Amino acid sequence: MAHILVIGASKGIGLETVKAALAAGHRVRAFARSAAAMTLSGPGLERFSGDAVNAGDVASALDGVDIVVQALGVPAKNLLGPVSLFSDATNVLVPAMEQAGVRRVVAVTGFGTGDSREAIGLLQRVPFRLVFGRAYDDKDAQEMRIRKSSLDWTFVRPGILVPGSATGRYKILAEASAWRNGLISRADVAHFIVGEIDRPAYARRAVVLIG
Repeated sequence: MAHILVIGASKGIGLETVKAALAAGHRVRAFARSAAAMTLSGPGLERFSGDAVNAGDVASALDGVDIVVQALGVPAKNLLGPVSLFSDATNVLVPAMEQAGVRRVVAVTGFGTGDSREAIGLLQRVPFRLVFGRAYDDKDAQEMRIRKSSLDWTFVRPGILVPGSATGRYKILAEASAWRNGLISRADVAHFIVGEIDRPAYARRAVVLIG
């Protein structure tokens, strides 16, 4: 079983990944500024309060872990202003991982990041840029920084996130020619991430996930 550091563990895909990883028998260090307030419990869980852009916090959190899941998010109210969390946190994480000798990172970005931007339909492009443009420009920088590193990375690019439990019935689109948008639950994204921890199949690749 792996010892997993989940950055952004208190909500969204990060929280679902913590739940799924614990259920699979892994040890999880749940990293978030609000980690102390998490209501999850279990023998394999360690709550770690820290700031993803604080180098000292991140270096301490990496001690003894085998793999990092980066699952950061920003509140919807912040999407219309400047966004730098994804790149700022990654600029801290990458050198810290290299220094600590932790090589494997699974980074959750999103459909429309990097080379998947061209797969967005014409009718979606204008509203997508208006609402998510700043965040996804920063996610582009996040992915670029990881690509330039020595790490073994996987980019997880989910489509439109919806509530719901894990079904295991979702599509893993690994080829650019197949990339398209669609709905997927956060729990199913977490299901994929834990599967990639157990049996890595997409190292140094980007995948789009849809239901």
